[in-house]
Amino acid sequence: MLNTRLVTWALGLFTAVTFIVCVIYGLVTPQSLHMHAFLEQVLPAFKWLTWWGFLLGLIESFLYGAYAGLVFCPIYNGLDRRFGAGRVAT
Repeated sequence: MLNTRLVTWALGLFTAVTFIVCVIYGLVTPQSLHMHAFLEQVLPAFKWLTWWGFLLGLIESFLYGAYAGLVFCPIYNGLDRRFGAGRVAT
């Protein structure tokens, strides 16, 4: 069984760190290799290279990860209860 709170925080922090890595990557690579067009498409109201855009993108990334944890854990735990390895097939 997965701890929903733990997985939610872990995925939220993972996606926030991934967003920071993407921004750093965009700052150190040539324009043709940037991910800013993708980030602007998947993060509502995100604008590349503004403080407000960075903060908003960081918050949105965290919330996407937290949402994934909140949805994934109950599904996983439900399936584990129903079909888990501890059960004997009948």
